[in-house]
Amino acid sequence: MQKKSKMALILLLSILLILSGCGNVSKKPEKNAGTNNTVQKEKDKEKKDATSGASMAKYTPLEELKDSYDIVIVGAGGAGMTAALEAKAAGMNPVILEKMPVAGGNTSKASSGMNASETKFQKEQGISDNNDLFYEETLKGGHNTNNTDMLHFFVDNSAKAIEWLDSIGITLNNITITGGMSEKRTHRPKDGSAVGQYLVTGLLKNVQEKSIPIFVNANVKEITKQDGKANGVKVVFGQNGEKTIAAKSVVITAGGFGANMDIISKVRPDLEGYVTTNQKGSTGDGIKMIEKMGGNTVDMEQIQVHPTVQQENSYLIGEAVRGEGAILITSKGKRFINEMAARDSVTAAITKLPEKNAFLVFDSGVKSRSKAVEQYEKMGFVKTKDTIKALAEEIGVPADQLQKTLDTWNSAVKNKKDAEFGRKTGMDHDLTAAPYYAIKIGPGIHYTMGGVRINTNTEVLDKDGKPIPGLFAAGEVTGGLHGENRIGGNSVAEIIIFGRQSGIKSSEYAKTVK
Repeated sequence: MQKKSKMALILLLSILLILSGCGNVSKKPEKNAGTNNTVQKEKDKEKKDATSGASMAKYTPLEELKDSYDIVIVGAGGAGMTAALEAKAAGMNPVILEKMPVAGGNTSKASSGMNASETKFQKEQGISDNNDLFYEETLKGGHNTNNTDMLHFFVDNSAKAIEWLDSIGITLNNITITGGMSEKRTHRPKDGSAVGQYLVTGLLKNVQEKSIPIFVNANVKEITKQDGKANGVKVVFGQNGEKTIAAKSVVITAGGFGANMDIISKVRPDLEGYVTTNQKGSTGDGIKMIEKMGGNTVDMEQIQVHPTVQQENSYLIGEAVRGEGAILITSKGKRFINEMAARDSVTAAITKLPEKNAFLVFDSGVKSRSKAVEQYEKMGFVKTKDTIKALAEEIGVPADQLQKTLDTWNSAVKNKKDAEFGRKTGMDHDLTAAPYYAIKIGPGIHYTMGGVRINTNTEVLDKDGKPIPGLFAAGEVTGGLHGENRIGGNSVAEIIIFGRQSGIKSSEYAKTVK
């Protein structure tokens, strides 16, 4: 019996081991496994898109939420965090409410840099620039449809914004150029890396050092009012329900609507089917809330399509790559446009191509000067080979034509004259330093120029052009500054310049409220 019992026990253990091993070895794919994989890939992509500083940050616990603050700021992108810092400096008690799980918004995706004129860094580097030229080139880029009061304020305060950032440890002293500009005024981090991640991490660090509360997963649904004056917000915290938070003034910095295809299809049905570079929180919530408060909108149909977007991942390839010397070629290996023309012109040229896409081609010199390329490599967008012939074969273009195109371009750089397309900027270096690189790109929805109408005090205006008391806005949620076309590098400048102004002016207003 004892022997039989031992045998039975051994048999039982063997069966249990086999059963436990089945889940790891021979488990069949579950139904909808592909869908789950897709969801996981999206989550992984979002993690990659978020800045390391923002995703690793410890945000304010919900139990610390108060019933009232001096100023409620809706949106934790560049404009919102900047506004909060200025409000805190003015002696106010601000709070930031962000509907996404991390801070940053579209700011975290910014790549090329921040435009500014007459800056101390330009002067240090011998770059001759002035505010009048910056104004005229931005006005021209917007087809003379920009709000000129907003534009003057923007340009005249751009250098101060660069200095303010530097004063809080965010130094943008590596200067390049973007399309539509004739001078180097696009300010980047010292190592030439993408400006967005650096900016968000730096702003968030300052916000937390100043003990400014910042709540994430905080979905603001409504601006509250009394006697026509903004006096707080209603916000939903997931399963924790809705809360009403009182404030002396409200600042909306909730971003644009570039990820809301319902709005885009209404105002621009011709853009249906385009990919978008916008983070998924850019759904126009702030615009809707402000409209309910009586605010007015402007230029809603003016939506910028960026010419260089990696299509499969809807990922922006920053303009700085062209600013540092890259060229654009067709599938036949030929240039077809002045790569440094304004974004709408370059987009139109790509759209006219039969394949509606093109290749950015550059060398190791461009890569060394534009650190964002390292991120593009990590994400698998970049093809690289040691020779031009091998690169041509890799991307499927005629090798002899690509060689001819590069020879012609390098001669143009040497002679400082682009006889083919009249390019005058981004020609400081030729493309002769192996290895060589290419990224396949096409147009994508990138930026919404339209939004709520404000004045230079960032006060939200009603349909009669009068300020709505206690309500302020800044950043991509607003419209008018860029007109029909935004110059690359101007959006980052806008969020800092008008973010600062909204923090200052909302504080001044709050101090008048008893």
